[in-house]
Amino acid sequence: MSSQPLNIVVIGGSAAGPKAAAKARRMDEHANITIIQKEADLSMASCGYPYYVGGVFDDRNQLICTSAGIVRDPNFFNAAKRIDAKVLTEAVAIDRSAKTVTCKHLPTGELSTLAYDKLVIATGATALYPPLPGAELNGIYTLHSLGDADAIRAIRDQKQATRAVVVGGGLIGFEVCEALHLAGIHTTVIEKTASILPFLDPDLAKLVANHVRGFDADIITGNGVAAFLGDNGALTGVKLDNGTELPCQLAVVAVGVRPNIGLAQAAGLEIGAAGGIAVNEFMQTSDPDIYAGGDCVECTSLITGEKVRAPYGDIANLQGRVIGQNLIATGSATFPGITHTGICKIFDYTVGFTGLSAGRAQELGLDIETATIAGLDIPPYMQGKLLISKMIADRKSGRVLGFQCIGPGEASKRVATVAMAIRGQLKVADLVNADLPYAPPYSLALDHVISAAQVLENKLLGRMQGLSVTEVKQRVDSGAACFIIDTRTPAEFEELRLGIGEVLIPQGALRSRLQELPQERSTEIIVYCRVSLRGYEVAAILQAHGWNNVKVMEGGISAWPYSREK
Repeated sequence: MSSQPLNIVVIGGSAAGPKAAAKARRMDEHANITIIQKEADLSMASCGYPYYVGGVFDDRNQLICTSAGIVRDPNFFNAAKRIDAKVLTEAVAIDRSAKTVTCKHLPTGELSTLAYDKLVIATGATALYPPLPGAELNGIYTLHSLGDADAIRAIRDQKQATRAVVVGGGLIGFEVCEALHLAGIHTTVIEKTASILPFLDPDLAKLVANHVRGFDADIITGNGVAAFLGDNGALTGVKLDNGTELPCQLAVVAVGVRPNIGLAQAAGLEIGAAGGIAVNEFMQTSDPDIYAGGDCVECTSLITGEKVRAPYGDIANLQGRVIGQNLIATGSATFPGITHTGICKIFDYTVGFTGLSAGRAQELGLDIETATIAGLDIPPYMQGKLLISKMIADRKSGRVLGFQCIGPGEASKRVATVAMAIRGQLKVADLVNADLPYAPPYSLALDHVISAAQVLENKLLGRMQGLSVTEVKQRVDSGAACFIIDTRTPAEFEELRLGIGEVLIPQGALRSRLQELPQERSTEIIVYCRVSLRGYEVAAILQAHGWNNVKVMEGGISAWPYSREK
């Protein structure tokens, strides 16, 4: 190590930047480390903003505190970590040849210059804000900064709004929707595309939409916002693409983010095809003395190898740690890439995902097989709750490519399990006999992930033909020549039924009622039950008796997102 202390400058004080600075300090007590932060706050827990807005907790300092309750302000960074954190200070230029950063103190406009040996760019991203008529009206916000959270929380506390719209049906949009619902504000989510939650396949996204609507929140899809309407400078409503006008006093725009690359671009650093700063596995930019991490950079997909952007707080922290280690010990840590894993709470549903959706895999031209299952997370005698999952695999190799899991049950650990399977390039066959933890308070004897893998294996091996609920609905709507069997009990049928022309033949009565089925053995027969386990068993019976076109409606009635007769 050089006899002179290393000069490290970190631009950005939200997630990746402070993590890099803190890791570097732990590895080198003598380095000179400075953080430049444009905002007034440091290390903000931005994923907590919706819960602060919704009143889950009231002390905004909890968003900028350590686990010990100490506010992470400049005094904390100086005293605890000997890091000089300059807030309300903007980095305005990087001189790579002189190895300096020019900074501007925003309250005074005073310029200063910092010399660096190693530089970290963690400039994050900016919330997209569509340039629509009326966009300048008061009452329109994003939820990207702590200031945004403070402003929306004030509207909640002062009861300044009774109706709100959320523009964008992604993760943040629905977290905001729940927050505003908790505040007693009637909320409508407006999504320009045909389906909400684009990381989910439409079958599952429709189930989430049905669930949200059950909480007196509206969802409009396939229709964007054309203009914001106002009176005396204040928001009074929105006008949709189809001309519909919705009254509201609050609008939250959640349509994504754009990486802040201007500073890097001006310094001549390479920008990738996906629009983020290009970095290697060590998180180095095209200048080996400049590192970058967080929402402003591109990552590598561990599934496809393509460059993608992943503006998530956990990824930023992981990258920051790698950067911090490499600042002191060059090339000693790598960040190989991501599987695109995420999870959120939408009312009392959990929505989790990892890897590719079926739709995305098909866009990439991959030959895939999928399996959708429904079932309890733990046994019914332990008050188990429903989970509905979809697993995606490469048809030829059997490699697991993706997983989606929704419902009121414990989805998080199932998503985490499959995320690690994808990272390890495991195949469906590896999950079929996975030795996962089992006890009735935590799991069924065959965990939900194992069941999904077993159904998918049956399909890959040709033991089962499946249809999605959407495919069944399309057959019914088109009047296709198929024979549909509900294999549940008469009591279940009386309580709840689809009304799609199905015939009730309980599994236990099937063998004595085979004469009621179409005698042409090639007729398409579709079978289902509550979750389609009985449907699968009935399909096996029918195949043994010569019917050769039997298909199981995957997930059963539990996965049916359309209207029902009862």
